[in-house]
Amino acid sequence: MNLAEGVQIVSFGILAVMMIGAALSVVLSSSIVYSAFMLGGVFISIAGMYLLLNADFVAAAQVLIYVGAVNVLILFAIMLVNKRQDFAPFPSAGVRKVLTGLVSIGLFGLLSAMVLATPWAYSTTPVAGESSIILIGEHFFTDFLLPFELASILLLMAMVGAIILARREYLPDQVTPSTILTLPERPRELVSAGRETQD
Repeated sequence: MNLAEGVQIVSFGILAVMMIGAALSVVLSSSIVYSAFMLGGVFISIAGMYLLLNADFVAAAQVLIYVGAVNVLILFAIMLVNKRQDFAPFPSAGVRKVLTGLVSIGLFGLLSAMVLATPWAYSTTPVAGESSIILIGEHFFTDFLLPFELASILLLMAMVGAIILARREYLPDQVTPSTILTLPERPRELVSAGRETQD
């Protein structure tokens, strides 16, 4: 996307404010459902940043995969597992807050050092004859093949975990050695009774 420099600066500022505001809402919101929705706003803002960098394929993949798949999966997991329970404060909550603050400050310092040490100069002239899709495909199947496959295994594990969490109510209270590897379904009497009431 070849825009004027002023339009790029204004667009970058708007997207940066949107991203920071949505990220703060993810962390500070008291409702986990609202946090998941704000996470979608962060992903969309990142896709806008990719568009400013002329990475149209990466921006489309960001919207399709992260907003359309990962964020929806997070919302489904929250709504399936969300149980209304009273808030019970932990006795060591103060220590956890201090440790969380120290880790956050350390990560902020590390990222700030990386931003300051990175040369951000770029060339405005595009390389002729090279597409971002071709370059991404080459790197995926050569340099980054192992992380690419590990990410697919991680997503498979997350999907299996979501299935197990969604079917947790069918598990028996007392697990015996004979039923440890089985996942019982609903009794057939309940299923047939439900069909009779619908008829």
